[in-house]
Amino acid sequence: MNEEIQFILDSAKESMQSAIAHLETQLQKVRAGKASPMMLSTVKVDYYGSMTPLSQVANVNTIDARTITVQPWEKTMLQPIETAIINANLGLNPQNNGETIMINVPILTEERRRDLTKQAKAEGEHAKVGIRNARKDANDEVKKLNNEGLSDDMAKDAEASIQKLTDTYIVKIDTLIEAKEKDIMTI
Repeated sequence: MNEEIQFILDSAKESMQSAIAHLETQLQKVRAGKASPMMLSTVKVDYYGSMTPLSQVANVNTIDARTITVQPWEKTMLQPIETAIINANLGLNPQNNGETIMINVPILTEERRRDLTKQAKAEGEHAKVGIRNARKDANDEVKKLNNEGLSDDMAKDAEASIQKLTDTYIVKIDTLIEAKEKDIMTI
């Protein structure tokens, strides 16, 4: 029976780790006033009839804390890339100089910083729901085993282990959100 409990714990841990990984990805998309190539990660460009991620048709880099450069691999892609960035509704204003596209990231206002902080907290709550769902699924599996003959003591120990795992991942989420808030609010 111990192997089954270990399997349940491992799968719960895996689910919780994927919730953390998803949160980290989502937090990278919440811009904190500093230019980052990740800000354009959702941009899709019409590349000869198919919608293609920007990173597959151009080099995206930062030259300083406020400027992103997009260097297309084909000059003919300058206009479609510029249009795609505008249509992505990211609040960015691309400037095409005939060679590259330069994007100046505007300084965030206090109100916008608060909005971004709320957005980061909401992402954190989504991640916590994912963690709690993983805990619920794992506890349900333990209950099934308990009904199939697992001793009550072993079931209680397994549930305690699952709760300890849950608490650990909730603290990780809080730490990530706290760091992102600090990043957003730093001018």
